[in-house]
Amino acid sequence: MTSTASRPSSSRLVLERPMTSPEPPTWSGAVWVGAVDVHAVPTDDAPVPLTDAAGHRTARLLVREGASPRGFVDLPVTDSAVDAAALRAAVAALPAAEHPPVPVHLPRTSVVLCTRDRADQLAAALRSVLAVDHPDLEVVVVDNAPSDDATRRLVTAPGTDPRVRYVLEPVPGLSSARNAGVRAARGEVVAFTDDDVVVDPGWLRALASGFARGEDVVCVSGLVASGELRTPAQRWFDERVTWSRNLTPRVFRLSAPPADRPLFPFSVGDYGTGANFAVRRDAVLALGGFDEALGVGTVTGGGEDIDMFARVVLDGSALVVEPSALVWHRHRADLAALRTQAVGYGTGLGAWLTKTALRPRTLGMALVRAPRALRHLLGGPVAPVAEPGGVPAAAPAAGDDAFDREVAAVRGTELRAVLRGVARYARSRRVVRARAAAARRAV
Repeated sequence: MTSTASRPSSSRLVLERPMTSPEPPTWSGAVWVGAVDVHAVPTDDAPVPLTDAAGHRTARLLVREGASPRGFVDLPVTDSAVDAAALRAAVAALPAAEHPPVPVHLPRTSVVLCTRDRADQLAAALRSVLAVDHPDLEVVVVDNAPSDDATRRLVTAPGTDPRVRYVLEPVPGLSSARNAGVRAARGEVVAFTDDDVVVDPGWLRALASGFARGEDVVCVSGLVASGELRTPAQRWFDERVTWSRNLTPRVFRLSAPPADRPLFPFSVGDYGTGANFAVRRDAVLALGGFDEALGVGTVTGGGEDIDMFARVVLDGSALVVEPSALVWHRHRADLAALRTQAVGYGTGLGAWLTKTALRPRTLGMALVRAPRALRHLLGGPVAPVAEPGGVPAAAPAAGDDAFDREVAAVRGTELRAVLRGVARYARSRRVVRARAAAARRAV
């Protein structure tokens, strides 16, 4: 795991990667990723070593003060190390940490890990979840319409931690899997993450801090930081999404619309993402669970997480963004995988927008915000931004015209997929209704 604590004076600080990579980088712009605690930053000028840094010219460090993130800094790498003086200067330029409240109660928590045919990745995610600092934890692994028994064998092998339970959900679709996990969960709070992440040891305590921000808090999401920036595709994706660098705690309530978010309550990019969030179990059941017409594994390809976030807020409950709740995510490494992901994101967004338009209340709210939303949708890829601390983020593949053309094509594919999502939602709803009718007849 990433080193974030001070070490004795007899031992030099060595920074480690939160995720191992299957292959060494071949791209000259590859970025080494890790984290450091402000209290561990050395006061002398000896270089700070980085593990497994061959092939990396730049390091991106998430600077934390305890559990609280202060910001990201990008530093040059020389001989697999970063300069201590440069690190101190970059850390000093960051804003002060915003510490979350200390929860007076750590609720019994069920972590739901939904997966399909990725037992190799699941093993690492599962190890990290079982290492979290929480006194009352269970893990529900939902095997969604698997094509083999690799996940079952991994989860039910002799000697497996007794806190882990296996659930088979034969109906394909991430919403079906999430609902199966909620039904099986025994905890007061249900936390969701993916099989391609590594969670921070303090993840669940930080989520509990989010719930401590108000009695009306029903959902808490956290920071999903890029755990690997080995390829141009990963770097480009990282620059586009907001949830990989969202470091500001927020509380969203319909009764107090944020002045800086004109699309609220449809500013779904601000709410987080499905790789890192938690809900109160009784509340999500009262909302009817996740919409099984949405999600990876259905024809809509996604959208079940943004749908749940929006429904929580529209229901009058509070949604908290708690950046101290940290997970590291492995982005798609090549353009082919990125294109597939873009299709899913676009189709899921189009399907969710269709669902919004089909309800009179949300349709009226959405129409008022439609012009701004259209400008946002057509705005194109996000340009490289200045990292907190003033270090500019380099373009993922500067000067590579072929790459620029490819990602422009990916963006076009995503926009076309948004339109496709309109019809796909109607089709998926018919499938869900037919399945429900068959289930009733079978009773």
